[in-house]
Amino acid sequence: MKKPQIIVVALSIALFCTLYFWVPRHKTIESAASITTDNQEFTSTSVLETAKLGLSPEQKLTLLSIENQFNSSKTPKDSIAVIAQLSRFWADSAQKLGPYLYYTYSAALLENSEKSLTFAAQQLVDNLTNQEAPPAFLKWIAGNAKVLLDKALIMNPNNDSAKINLGACYLFGNISDNPMQGILKIKEIVDKNPHNIYGQMILALGGKKSGQNQKAIERFLIILKDQPNNMEALINVAECYELTNQKDLALEYYEKAKKANQMNIPGLNGAIDKRIQQLKK
Repeated sequence: MKKPQIIVVALSIALFCTLYFWVPRHKTIESAASITTDNQEFTSTSVLETAKLGLSPEQKLTLLSIENQFNSSKTPKDSIAVIAQLSRFWADSAQKLGPYLYYTYSAALLENSEKSLTFAAQQLVDNLTNQEAPPAFLKWIAGNAKVLLDKALIMNPNNDSAKINLGACYLFGNISDNPMQGILKIKEIVDKNPHNIYGQMILALGGKKSGQNQKAIERFLIILKDQPNNMEALINVAECYELTNQKDLALEYYEKAKKANQMNIPGLNGAIDKRIQQLKK
């Protein structure tokens, strides 16, 4: 991992924990990576079976009990309720990201409302920018998210957030040899409304991922004009300046990020201070 990226990883974990609940996504993904290779394909079955290997005997009994409830469910409503239990088990007790995402995806398919489909898709897409994940795992996430988003867009073709998330699947999920498909979907929205922060963020992160740091900087600055304390934009634009050898600007935005850390994200200011010290050498 390049040194600047350490701060982004720390920030993404902290934001995920603050906004949702504790699921150690990087730890879980590293575990998956240790027993697979980039050439091996992730499937829902392999994700579930691999996760089960790490369960304690007590957790296995709890999981078996919930799975038996699912097998005896008689109505879709009952099935959705049990799938929600499975989702929470993998999030809270087992703390495994893959199965949590799978059951979130499964519940949304069964409920089949625009709200459930887009909510579940967001959970999946939020993990597509994880720099530590094996590409095959990201492809599995993006493929499932695309299924949900395609259904949601049939219900509401004007859902811009769903269109942006679908574009993100192409940009970060390796589901097509032509990531331009994703860029065009999002660019159409932000060209119409430059103040669409989410769209600008996905395009900026996509630019950074592809090494187009100057283009990424331009979009991060658009975001910061509207939201001066946007932590994700501040950290990423600082890193882009660092990667393009614009050290003075990198230092400026790292300092701004420290001041903007209103959530007091644990460890973030310390990580930023280390980067600042290294840049000043």
